[in-house]
Amino acid sequence: MPSEKVLLKKQEKVNQLTELLKNADAGVLVDYKGITVEEDTKLRKELREAGIVYSVEKNTMLRFAVKNAGLDGLLDVLEGTTAIAVVNGDQTAPARILGKFAEDHENKFALKAGFIGTEIYDEKGVAALSKIPSREVLLAQLVGSLQGPIQKLAATLKAVADKGETPAA
Repeated sequence: MPSEKVLLKKQEKVNQLTELLKNADAGVLVDYKGITVEEDTKLRKELREAGIVYSVEKNTMLRFAVKNAGLDGLLDVLEGTTAIAVVNGDQTAPARILGKFAEDHENKFALKAGFIGTEIYDEKGVAALSKIPSREVLLAQLVGSLQGPIQKLAATLKAVADKGETPAA
């Protein structure tokens, strides 16, 4: 039987994980078995720079936290080695970074599942999320697509003004 002190530490850890999950906009669970310390260090640095909290957790602790956070759909994947990445902000960032890393380290690193808000995604869903460009890229693409017609309109209006004609209403 675990001592009272150990039990309290475990309960506090579960409470911390529960709060982390409840306050996160999105998260991804991965199987990290087989990556080197160097690869892990590089991955952690990239995740930290993107504002993503990444940690290796015991499945038993995660089970309690996932239940407490209302993310029961993640319980099925809590086997083997598990790391979790959560973010507040860019909801596709964890999937994008970890998805690319999983592609580059195919037999050593695998996506398990993920969530955005209360919506649960399986491995294929997280892989699909990883293909979505970042918010900044999407906004740049939108501006680029809007810029073309506006430039054509401006050029047409300038040509009409240069001829000294007034366009018909």
